[in-house]
Amino acid sequence: MDINNKFLDHAYGYDDVSIVPGEFTINPELADTKFKIQELEFDIPVLASAMDAVVSPEFAINFNSKGGLAVLNLEGIYTKYNDYIEPLESVISAKENESTSIMQKVYSKDIDENLVAERVKEIKEKSSICAVSVTPANTKRLSPIAIEAGADIIVVQSTVTTPRHFSKSITGLNMSDLKKQIKIPLIVGNCVSYNVALEFMNTGVDGILIGVGPGAACTTREVTGLGVPQVTATMDCSMARDTYFKETGRYVSIITDGGIRTGGDFCKSFASGADAVMIGTPLAQTHEAPGKGFNWGMATPDPALPRGTRVSVGSKWGLDILLNGPSSTSDGTQNFMGALKNCMGFIGAYSIKDMHNAKMIVAPSIKTEGKFFQLRK
Repeated sequence: MDINNKFLDHAYGYDDVSIVPGEFTINPELADTKFKIQELEFDIPVLASAMDAVVSPEFAINFNSKGGLAVLNLEGIYTKYNDYIEPLESVISAKENESTSIMQKVYSKDIDENLVAERVKEIKEKSSICAVSVTPANTKRLSPIAIEAGADIIVVQSTVTTPRHFSKSITGLNMSDLKKQIKIPLIVGNCVSYNVALEFMNTGVDGILIGVGPGAACTTREVTGLGVPQVTATMDCSMARDTYFKETGRYVSIITDGGIRTGGDFCKSFASGADAVMIGTPLAQTHEAPGKGFNWGMATPDPALPRGTRVSVGSKWGLDILLNGPSSTSDGTQNFMGALKNCMGFIGAYSIKDMHNAKMIVAPSIKTEGKFFQLRK
């Protein structure tokens, strides 16, 4: 590209936009929030992020019983240590200036393939749907073990994932070949653009994670400068989904991953085109989360270039309160599903797909207009 012809697009995050009320309204109880990927259906369109401070085998079982889907990290503490309580505690109790180096040490232990199978079986033994996350580098080695143990969904995830990756490896990871080899749903991520999303869909994947760097525990944007605000990223990738569906008749789910703090952000994700969202830090704030009020990203323990940090988020309330209330705060940090159903009622959306038709506007004053007394606090 000629540098003289370079130009900047404007991109929008949650605080930049607003959802316009619909021309008719419905009662919130008429709103259907189900999310489906292949034949697997979930009552709430929420995936718990594959972060060790968020999803343990116990949390995965619990979250699935609430109607959502939790994704277990197959390359973290739970598959490196048979007794994972001690390493978890060492990360949680570390001093602020030592937390990254301690994590690098804890995570330097090799993955135990026997534990990979054991963790999957722990989840399946409770009749829960089991989703597991692997990085592209370990997909060929760990996916067959997880599938044989009973995993229902494979998530191939890294900071930035593309269908075309060039390296010195003779046989890299080919998504088309991988999809042909496994018969269970395959979700890949993360990406933020129309072209990459469309190219992924042509490989046969069933879902795509959207977002680079928006998470509260992620520092990718600070370290590398990469990232696209989530509203724009979700809209662009959902346009690719709609184009692909018109051309092939096959629907690929768009899952917005990261950056959601409130019920308003949650609702704006679906209005932007998401079929489901992946949440980390709000779940890390629940009493049931294994991080006990802390959260950290999968890239935090990187031995050479950490792209995350341990953050203190507090252990604030139970999982039921976060998902379904009743709320005891007025800032939108509780009862996400209540917020979604009410929003769907206000815009006349009977389903998540109806939410995709909601009108959105650029509204930089939406959080400040008329809020003098709130802002003065």
